[in-house]
Amino acid sequence: MFVDRAAISVKAGDGGNGACSFRREKYIPKGGPDGGDGGDGGDVILIASANEQNLSPFVYQTRFQAKNGPHGEGSDCHGRNMPPVVVKVPVGTIVTDADTGLLVADLDEEGKSIIAAKGGQGGRGNARFASSVNRVPRRSEPGKPGEERRLQLELKTIADAGLVGFPNAGKSTLLGALSAAKPKVAPYPFTTLHPVVGIVEYPDYHRLSVADIPGLLEGAHRNVGLGHSFLKHIERTKLLVYVLDMGGVDGRDPVSDLKILRDELERYMPGLSGRPAIIAANKMDLEGAEENLKKLRETLAADPTEIITLSAGKGDLGTFRERLREAVEQAKHRFY
Repeated sequence: MFVDRAAISVKAGDGGNGACSFRREKYIPKGGPDGGDGGDGGDVILIASANEQNLSPFVYQTRFQAKNGPHGEGSDCHGRNMPPVVVKVPVGTIVTDADTGLLVADLDEEGKSIIAAKGGQGGRGNARFASSVNRVPRRSEPGKPGEERRLQLELKTIADAGLVGFPNAGKSTLLGALSAAKPKVAPYPFTTLHPVVGIVEYPDYHRLSVADIPGLLEGAHRNVGLGHSFLKHIERTKLLVYVLDMGGVDGRDPVSDLKILRDELERYMPGLSGRPAIIAANKMDLEGAEENLKKLRETLAADPTEIITLSAGKGDLGTFRERLREAVEQAKHRFY
């Protein structure tokens, strides 16, 4: 199950109370104050981990609570500070406050973390208040309460390149040919209902990530079809790969498809269609593909976007792997 939105609540531990105590020993009737401090409550920390793929764990566990700090005791015994509760989330998770809607953190890098709820500070014992003018303090402090808040988590896939195209354009087949990922492939639309990320490996051990974004329909910017559930996962990709069906299966026109794809991206987020991109002219083994390719090149005569021909279903990727790597490296210098 792929989940890219979740709501959780976090509660940090309360601080322990400080103790009010006096030393009592034989032959020492006025031993003075010896009340210890309370311990600090534990924090709740969110940390981005590459080992987490989506937010499905938060469907079953929605509340995370750290332990309270122990109270102080006599004989100058202090409560120990409690350890934090660490919650791992996928890289690319955006954390917002569910009550105010304000952004709390964008965990877009491996290891990046945020204290989602700060533990309460332990109270001071009466030994802390002894002075030259107050030798017998009877004052101690209660521990402070830990923070509690409701958070909204939203995952936006982070990948070097994102495959975008209409249903049945061959995106999943292409990802399967490029990497060890096994996206669902079938001869009907919308077989991919959530992003699938594959790792492309090269002989010199270079690696890059490619996301198969679910196919979109015209009007996706208005949330038609998979709509925003699909489009938000494109925002963080460095390179766009427009996968076009050059065979014109289902009566599709590659030139028209490219225009609609760019238009939908621009309507969803201005400037998105201008991101570095290449065109994967797929299904070149089908009848009519060469004619459609000629028409596409004529239409894009003044457009610098590179067109790379391939037939992913036949395993013939041509120069696509090498050109993909080069395009990603170039895009990294321009991205943001």
